[in-house]
Amino acid sequence: MSKKKRRAFSQAPFGESVEQLMGETGTTYRALAQKTHLSAGYLNHIVHGNRPVPDNAVIASVARALGVETKFFREYRIRCVTERLESDGALADRLYRRL
Repeated sequence: MSKKKRRAFSQAPFGESVEQLMGETGTTYRALAQKTHLSAGYLNHIVHGNRPVPDNAVIASVARALGVETKFFREYRIRCVTERLESDGALADRLYRRL
């Protein structure tokens, strides 16, 4: 029996990615809540876009609970890039010129 290989990075929004991973792993909101110490209701709101994407610590907790690396989630990667650009003006200028 071959196991379907998961991509290293999701291109989907955070909630959509979490929902897909929950489906792939058979994880319920209640089980994810127990693993992350977050409420099932809060997780449901995140998945359905009723709450903003959580901070990186929450993203990391969800990632661990669902068996992926934090960088799997697009919003985490965007934050890392943004932080780097904010700290390196020359890099931001070079990137802007390439756009």
